[in-house]
Amino acid sequence: MSAPIARSSKAIVYRQIIDIIERIFSRGSNGSCKYRLKSHTCVTTPNTPKSSFGLARWSFCLMGVALVPTVQAFSFGLKRKEDKKEIPRHPDQDILENADDLYSKNEVEKLFDYLIQFKDSRNDEIQWRLARAACDKGKVSEDPKEKRKLTFEAFEYAKSALAINNNNFAAHKWFAVLLDYTGEYEGTKQRISNAYQVKEHFMKAVELNPRDATSIHSLGYWCYLFADMPWYQRKIAGALFATPPTSTYKEALKYFLQAEAVDPNFYSMNLMMLGKTYSKLGNHDMARVYLIKARDFPVRTPDDQQAHKEASSSSYEC
Repeated sequence: MSAPIARSSKAIVYRQIIDIIERIFSRGSNGSCKYRLKSHTCVTTPNTPKSSFGLARWSFCLMGVALVPTVQAFSFGLKRKEDKKEIPRHPDQDILENADDLYSKNEVEKLFDYLIQFKDSRNDEIQWRLARAACDKGKVSEDPKEKRKLTFEAFEYAKSALAINNNNFAAHKWFAVLLDYTGEYEGTKQRISNAYQVKEHFMKAVELNPRDATSIHSLGYWCYLFADMPWYQRKIAGALFATPPTSTYKEALKYFLQAEAVDPNFYSMNLMMLGKTYSKLGNHDMARVYLIKARDFPVRTPDDQQAHKEASSSSYEC
């Protein structure tokens, strides 16, 4: 074939290539791409070698008088989607899901009995859940000795969770909660001594997870306690610290409202504390609104019972 004829043939082929590329093609069930140019079928196969430019290698066959391109590979830098590799499931994942299911159903006894099997686990997620479960079991117990025992036991699990992972927001939250609860058993002086540390861990929990409404609520509760502290406790605080912990009802209200904004109606005690705080600030209309909400909140847990009781006995209750 002479050079002019060869160049002319190539030009025709390239025009055909451009025409083919612009056509709509569909993928066949065997993984090849088919499209039809006049009476000739062109087929791509996934395993055909590609050129260094990502374009097809082209071979030509003589059919009658027309040169028909057969696409042996076709790619413009697009890779076939690889099959997604299944991420191995962590052995503890089933434990956590089962525990969360029991917690959502408020199965306090069953949850504790289930998680206590894994008390020696080195998983911080299991340890803080066990701390919460032991704490909740203590709340429902009518035996004062068992309440105390479970509270201190729960604190040990919270300490363990924090030792395993210092960046676990829930571990910080439950460490703070149980540090305060154990302080109540140890006396006013010890509870006040723990105050700064309690607040630090609540603040760390909020820092690690700003969307956790219960951590924000707990900060508000801390502020309320110190804003509402009686004079004799203030004297103890003054003797323990050069600068004793203090707060205001306005600061407490800020956190309670923030928690409610993050997760509306998430906790009966937050509604009740909003009512009490508004009352302290002299806003009785808003106090009434939140106390009625707390009173009417479904009672499922010991905290709900306490909120219902306090809200119902309030002089602003409807």
